[in-house]
Amino acid sequence: MSYKPRLQAQYSSEIVPALMTQFNYKTVMQVPRLVKISLNQGIGAALTDKKLIDYGVEEMSAISGQKAVATVSKKDVSNFKLRKGNPIGVRVTLRGEKMYEFLERLVAVALPRVRDFRGINDKGFDGRGNYSFGITEQIIFPEIDIDKVNKINGMDITFVTTARTDQEAMALLKEFGLPFKNQKKA
Repeated sequence: MSYKPRLQAQYSSEIVPALMTQFNYKTVMQVPRLVKISLNQGIGAALTDKKLIDYGVEEMSAISGQKAVATVSKKDVSNFKLRKGNPIGVRVTLRGEKMYEFLERLVAVALPRVRDFRGINDKGFDGRGNYSFGITEQIIFPEIDIDKVNKINGMDITFVTTARTDQEAMALLKEFGLPFKNQKKA
């Protein structure tokens, strides 16, 4: 038998039936599913110190379990002393098993380590069933060695789903265990 992450197995066994009854879907194919998780980290200080991009790629690769790539600027912005082609950030897109493993680590380990954590903001939906939120420190992930961190960077995490509405997407992400603020108890 091949390996299947816990949340991926839970999706097919528990989450699909729960969402089918909640939204009265006629077929399993109507149930929203998670397509990908995108991690993005803007490193503005990389204009002066080129090593920060290498550190960012290293940290992001450790966090996600997949090789991260540097992002480069698309145009010149003189106010920021930015030239086209300069590296200014790091990103990685997770799909499949790595996506489910990252989601499990995020919910079970990383988010509870945030200082004064009361849940993630429920205002990050885009109207089409996708959800984004930001993390202020990358050191909440256990893969990051705090002694080796030379600069605290935040990151944006985007969940792309097949949901048509924000309510469907929120129900899906709640079933996966994302702790939203202002949750109404059913």
